[in-house]
Amino acid sequence: MNAQENVLTLDTTARVVGSERNIGSILVAEGKLTESDTRRIVDLQRAEGLRFGEAAIWLGLITEQDLQLALARQYDFPQVGVGDAAVSPELVAAYAPFHRRVEELRALRTQLLIRWFNSTHQRRVLAIVSPETGEGRTYVTANLAIVFSQLGERTLLIDADLRSPRQHRLFNVPDRIGLSTVLAGRGDSSAAVPVPGFAGLSLLPAGAPPPNPQELLSRAPLARLLQEMQNRFDVILIDTPPAKLYADAQSVTYHAGGAVVLARKDHTRLADTKSVIRDLHDTGAQIVGTVMNAF
Repeated sequence: MNAQENVLTLDTTARVVGSERNIGSILVAEGKLTESDTRRIVDLQRAEGLRFGEAAIWLGLITEQDLQLALARQYDFPQVGVGDAAVSPELVAAYAPFHRRVEELRALRTQLLIRWFNSTHQRRVLAIVSPETGEGRTYVTANLAIVFSQLGERTLLIDADLRSPRQHRLFNVPDRIGLSTVLAGRGDSSAAVPVPGFAGLSLLPAGAPPPNPQELLSRAPLARLLQEMQNRFDVILIDTPPAKLYADAQSVTYHAGGAVVLARKDHTRLADTKSVIRDLHDTGAQIVGTVMNAF
């Protein structure tokens, strides 16, 4: 394990400074250890030269998962425990932030920071688009939002799939009021709510399915909303409906100014991807890149 598990400063009298942030204190506060447990662990630490977490696992007092969660708390790194029913298991970046899939999402995040979300151009909004259903738009957008928030970026996830929205279910957030409400003039930007347990991440759910999604997404209120949100957030990611089935994605991309086009391995037709890229280019927006989803 590369991360240092205890960030402790010792003076000449061996007094611990800032112990409320060390692993032992966090595990005690969460009920994983007792004070007597910590004394046993410290004794083993001193005898064997182990880190606190290693000693606790060796004694069978905590699991590797307990240690990972405590490390996440120590470094303000959003993570939820396996089996936590509050959010969907599809949120792999929250449940298993060191999984290879999440490392690939971090690689995508890095490319986007270089190509799009950089201080030179002050661009903050990006649509995630794909031709058809079942290509992983919602999955990728949700997990990408999480890894941006883990970086410390103030991140907003907007569910602009007004036809078949899922983001509110993934994050277990109510969708009575959402994007459709705001665009219809019956709500405001306060409909974007912080996601419990995910520091720095907010979600604007789709809201009630409207009878006229294309018209709502084409009107000026969406542009005004995105402009307002750019004053509050560093990164804004927008989930969209299938671009080959509906023109909604073109409207969203036009207002966003840029898009990533997603294709799924052994699923998406090359001709459909090329067609979507042409259609999005016609809006005047920039295609930041294409992503092959193998999940």
